[in-house]
Amino acid sequence: MTPKPVPAVPFQSVQYALRVLESVARRSDGLTEDQLARETGLPPGHLAHLLVMLTRESYLDRLADGSYVAGESFRLLEPATDRRAQIGERLQRTLTSLRDEIGAAVYVSRYVDGEVKITQFADGPQTPAVNEWVDFRAAAHASAVGKCLLTQLDHDGRRDHLSRHRTIRLTSRTTTSERVLFSQLDSQPPTVPVLDLQEYAVGTVCAAVPVTAGSAVGCLALSLPIQHAHRLRSAARKLNEQAAPVLLSLSI
Repeated sequence: MTPKPVPAVPFQSVQYALRVLESVARRSDGLTEDQLARETGLPPGHLAHLLVMLTRESYLDRLADGSYVAGESFRLLEPATDRRAQIGERLQRTLTSLRDEIGAAVYVSRYVDGEVKITQFADGPQTPAVNEWVDFRAAAHASAVGKCLLTQLDHDGRRDHLSRHRTIRLTSRTTTSERVLFSQLDSQPPTVPVLDLQEYAVGTVCAAVPVTAGSAVGCLALSLPIQHAHRLRSAARKLNEQAAPVLLSLSI
C-alpha cells in the first residue's frame, strides 16, 4: 500500500521548519534571524512565521540578544529512554491547545498495518468526542478521519482496505458506492479539509486534514455537535492552519 505524495501546505511548512532546526543544531551559541535567513535560504516573511511557531512550541528559545537556540522540545529529540513518552506529552499539550483555540474535540489518527487508528485526542465537557458507535476501523468510508487517510493511499491500497471493510450504510448520508467513494477521494484537493456531514453518526460533523510524515499516513481531525455545524468550515480552516506543529511532532 504505497502512500501517494501529498503536497499539503502544512507538510511544506514542516520541511522548512526542519531546515531551521538543522541550522540551529549546528550552532550552540545561537543564530540571529538574519543568519538563519542566509543559512536556510527562506524568504524573510516565511522565516519570521516559522520562528514564531517554533518558539511557541518550545522547539526554539529566543535569547535577549535576539538570537535563537534549541528549546525544550528540541532537546527532547536527544537519545533518552523516555523520549517517546515526552514527545507524546508535548503532542498532547499541542492538541489540548488546539481544542481550546478551535472550540472542538481534536484527534490525531494514523493508518497502521492496514487499519484506521486514533492515536491521541483532546476533548472536554464543552467539546465532546465522537461517540464511537461503530468501530472507526470499519467506518473509514464514512468518517472524515477515514476518508482523509484513504485519500493518501494509492488505488490498490484503497481496494485492499475496502475488501476487508465494506462500505456499509451508517446513516442516510453515508456513501456506500465504492465507485462514488473513489471518485470523491480522487477529486479531494490535498490542501482542502475532508468533511463528514453526519455520514458516520447522526448529530455529529467532522473535518480532517492530512499530516503525512515520510511514508507514514496520518491526519489531524476535529468534531462538532450538529448544533455547531455552522462553525465547521471556519474551524476546519483553522485546523489546517495549525497543523504544522502536530506534523512536526510526528516527523522528528
